[in-house]
Amino acid sequence: MPFPGSEPDCGVLAPPIKGTIAMPCQSHYAHSLAERPPSEWQPLEEHLRNVAERAGQFAASFGACEWGIHAGWLHDVGKYSLAFQEYLKTQNNVDASIENAPGRVDHSSAGAQYAARMPNLLGHLLAYVIAGHHSGLLDGRSTGSCQEKRLEKSLSPWEHGLKVLPELPKLEGPDFLRIALSRKDAFSVAFFVRMVFSCLVDADFLDTERFMNPDQAAWRKGWPNTVLKHMEDALTDYIGRLDPRGNPVDRQRTLVRNACLHAAERQPGLFSLSVPTGGGKTLASLAFALRHAIINGLQRVVYVVPLMSIIEQNAQVFRRAMKPLADGLGRDPVVEHHSNLDPDNETTMSRLAAENWDAPLVVTTSVQFYESLFANRTSRCRKLHRLARSVIILDEAQTLPVEYLKPCLRALQELTDNYRATVLLCTATQPEIQRTKDFEIGLRKPHEIIPDPVRLYRELERVRVENLGGQKDEELSNRLMTEPRVLCIVNTRSHAARLFQAIGSAEGHFHLSGNMCAAHRSEKLERLRKNLEENRVCRVISTQVIEAGVDVDFPVVYRALAGIDSIAQAAGRCNRNGKLPGVGRTYIFRSEHTKSERFIADTIQCAGQILSGHDNPLDLKAVEHYFKLYYWDQRDRWDEKKIMDEFSLHNDRSFPFNLGFGRSAGKFRLIDEAAYRPVIIPWGEEGRRLCERLRAMPAPTTEVLRRLQPFLVQVPPGLWQKHVGTNIQLIHDGIAVLVSPELHYSDDIGLVLDAREPAGVFV
Repeated sequence: MPFPGSEPDCGVLAPPIKGTIAMPCQSHYAHSLAERPPSEWQPLEEHLRNVAERAGQFAASFGACEWGIHAGWLHDVGKYSLAFQEYLKTQNNVDASIENAPGRVDHSSAGAQYAARMPNLLGHLLAYVIAGHHSGLLDGRSTGSCQEKRLEKSLSPWEHGLKVLPELPKLEGPDFLRIALSRKDAFSVAFFVRMVFSCLVDADFLDTERFMNPDQAAWRKGWPNTVLKHMEDALTDYIGRLDPRGNPVDRQRTLVRNACLHAAERQPGLFSLSVPTGGGKTLASLAFALRHAIINGLQRVVYVVPLMSIIEQNAQVFRRAMKPLADGLGRDPVVEHHSNLDPDNETTMSRLAAENWDAPLVVTTSVQFYESLFANRTSRCRKLHRLARSVIILDEAQTLPVEYLKPCLRALQELTDNYRATVLLCTATQPEIQRTKDFEIGLRKPHEIIPDPVRLYRELERVRVENLGGQKDEELSNRLMTEPRVLCIVNTRSHAARLFQAIGSAEGHFHLSGNMCAAHRSEKLERLRKNLEENRVCRVISTQVIEAGVDVDFPVVYRALAGIDSIAQAAGRCNRNGKLPGVGRTYIFRSEHTKSERFIADTIQCAGQILSGHDNPLDLKAVEHYFKLYYWDQRDRWDEKKIMDEFSLHNDRSFPFNLGFGRSAGKFRLIDEAAYRPVIIPWGEEGRRLCERLRAMPAPTTEVLRRLQPFLVQVPPGLWQKHVGTNIQLIHDGIAVLVSPELHYSDDIGLVLDAREPAGVFV
């Protein structure tokens, strides 16, 4: 029998609801249809039953079936009020679920108030779920709208609707919730509420969609129970077709994959995969995840990566591996969830699956993953219940920001401890985040998949790292010009532009940075790869957009001083496939532009200590030392935003749980949305054509906006303020388009709004 969530209408079913439901005349409705008589509207009782069954099924995956059932039956009981039914009849052809607009009727507070009056104090937790199922999870107490005020709110009479409720199962456990309550572990309690909220919201969306938009709902098909096994077979066939050359690097990659398959037989929990860059982590970690999920009855794989350049490459690799299976199923088992989707890879089914991660393999970004874990809005939380009984691969796990370290690590521990998820920390520079007396916020010791990481790193050593110390741009450019094929990675866009100008625009000279739109960068990458394959001149100046997930292989790499993890990624582009007769050369240098690098000053300082104290900054001892400096010695920053303080339990029967869902969501922002603004670049024939089409439209369509994603450049706020309204035009209520690309967009370095201004520090 499949586990819940693998199929929308199948899996572990909620237990049958006891009692006979008194079905009154069908005069109460959940949803109306435009220009259709009430006889064709959805009966409210039908909607409550459907949502209860589905939410119970979802919550069963973490032992909380009865919570889903309760939430489903109670979430819309406020719609039994005369005020709501009259509103539905007089305002036909509107979305009556939106409660915060003028004239709308609050129908969520009724079920929340009923739950809070239950003899068991657990009803107060359920009340959060119900009250927020449209507006989002609320703060417990606040000067503005909050849970406490919703529980005290006067409502139109609705209680007559209670007679249709069946005998609901007793609201208890699960065991880990009872333990959390006994320990007054408010974070664990709040995490549970958010997971139940996800079950209700997804169930409510799906049933509403089924009635209101059956054509769209028809795209949501269940996956075969054997889909993960078929995916494993497809991956095995794909790896077999790669035809390894049998060099030492390929042999070590095979050993890594075999170790992953062996470790997959263990029970779900926390794992680590420590493999040098270029050691085959991507396919090996997926092989582990599929085998592990099949053996342990888990339901999906969620692959989390830190950068867009990685997600696009990994998803492409996965799709190539799964193509025979996708052709047989008639749909793609790989779903990407990020803002830069390639429209050629997107279908109606994949777009719908991204809403709630109902797919066997989800590839997403660190920002999407972690911010969703701390979100309070329905759209962000809807997918969270899919993480229960899943294998979560954290690629480049060392990218956890220190200021969010405590809440992030605690969330990962919750998933492995209480939701039967497996978390795999997958990286070339394994962060030192194991719990010790000096690092009490750390994770419990993970199971390391590689039997002898020290030996593996020694066997895969293909690069010698040398520290050059300080280098001015003139010295650095002279060095670069002596190498026919060389990659130089710096920390800022402005430095990349200056250095490229120093070596000059010539055949075989390339620049890559965030000043170029993704479509432009892809075209440059194709050209430089061809130069490398044909052994022609290839000198590349880049920011870290090339550093992870981009498969290029240079004999010589230069890297501006940054974190040891970034240095390791740069070294991974050097002699990547072991083709050189000796070792590759990676040079570390300190940039002269230290003022513009203040945003990574902490990592630079820690890396500098490692370079001065270790002969090889990439060996495991050096990496361990680096993360102790970067994580352990910054205790005051582990929860810099005080997110953990937003959740508390009180000995107050009238309001025992003060959970700050709204405040914590507002604080948890891995990327400061105010730091940059997107501008569409009419680059190339496709970019110009799409911009012309956008301008001619009375209103932009989702299809056109998605196709324009590869033509975006993020602009720092200073440049935005100076050029908006002149060189940057706003159309359609705020969509920004570059006015004159022939003047302000260079084929060499991308966006140049003012030659006298640096282009910003963003990569």
